[in-house]
Amino acid sequence: MNDTESFDVSPRDIAILKARVDNPASSTRELSRILEAKYGISLSHNRINEILRTMSEEEIFREMILPNREIFRHYLFRVSFNFPNFEDHWRDCYEALQNDPHVLMFFTADTDYQWHAIAQFRTDDQMESWVHEFFKEHGELISDFHNTMLHSVHKFQTESAVFDDILAETEEGRQYLEHGE
Repeated sequence: MNDTESFDVSPRDIAILKARVDNPASSTRELSRILEAKYGISLSHNRINEILRTMSEEEIFREMILPNREIFRHYLFRVSFNFPNFEDHWRDCYEALQNDPHVLMFFTADTDYQWHAIAQFRTDDQMESWVHEFFKEHGELISDFHNTMLHSVHKFQTESAVFDDILAETEEGRQYLEHGE
């Protein structure tokens, strides 16, 4: 998705998502009261539940469990490619990273088209064993591999205020923001 493309999500639904992020453990009945008080949005808890389910099915958001950041050690892996072998080997490596339970986030960055992954392991030994197996399986594709341990992860969450930027894009959204002030 580039800068000119976006999900077509109504300001009302963004306000509902913002309320869910602020109140992840609240029931939809409680969300109904919060939305009425904060944004002037009057919906039944059943309708809020339907809207959240639809947004989840449309992958506007994903519900995930984020364990306490102290449970795991986090690492940033950067993978550069042996481009003559790219066509024959990229898909297997890509799918392995996509499906690996240790990989928390997997993305492309840099002008060199490196793959980056944030992974989590209980110990350095587990990480080293994983890297060894990764090289055995995908070494023909890799020209360079960097590993950085993220010693202190200071923030590991999404703040609901990030949705204010989306709400500010439309008149209806700005009204919700003003109502919540």
